[in-house]
Amino acid sequence: MGFFYLTLAVALALTMSRAIAMPLDQIPFRSMDGSETTLHQYAGKVMLIVNVASRCGNTPQYAALEKLYRDRMAQGFVILAFPCNDFGGQEPGTNEEIKDFCSGTYDVTFPIMDKIHVKGADQSPLYTALTGDGAKFPGDVRWNFGKFLIGRNGEVLSRFEPSVKPDSSEVTRAVDAALNNTGQ
Repeated sequence: MGFFYLTLAVALALTMSRAIAMPLDQIPFRSMDGSETTLHQYAGKVMLIVNVASRCGNTPQYAALEKLYRDRMAQGFVILAFPCNDFGGQEPGTNEEIKDFCSGTYDVTFPIMDKIHVKGADQSPLYTALTGDGAKFPGDVRWNFGKFLIGRNGEVLSRFEPSVKPDSSEVTRAVDAALNNTGQ
């Protein structure tokens, strides 16, 4: 029985190391409609990845995220929202309920993905890559509306804590710099 558990542990460790070593743009996740996708679909764009929730004190950030997206999408900017129920159960809804809330309340038009875990044992491989030991900005996501800015070349450029609003000069300057730097 001990050999079985040792073999299982080794297999799990190898699987995790492959997920971490995989290029960021090739890590699979699901879109809101359930289809598998990757960041490669957004290759050449500047991306802001945000873990979101509908019942959070930061939920009004949806309005600023949508404005940021609409103001810069023609320049090659996209926001990818990942609903998450890891913090205080603040995103309990189904994908359909989340979509209806976002579009009905904040007129969200940027892509919203399938609900994921951004921390813990069930952490999404994408967030393992963004926050793990080998990440450029390691450390657990602290709450809803944590943000990661990714350049055109797929490099993680910045990380913004949940309290940093999307319309802050810190975020808008970083997004604009990434949009104007064709090498990133």
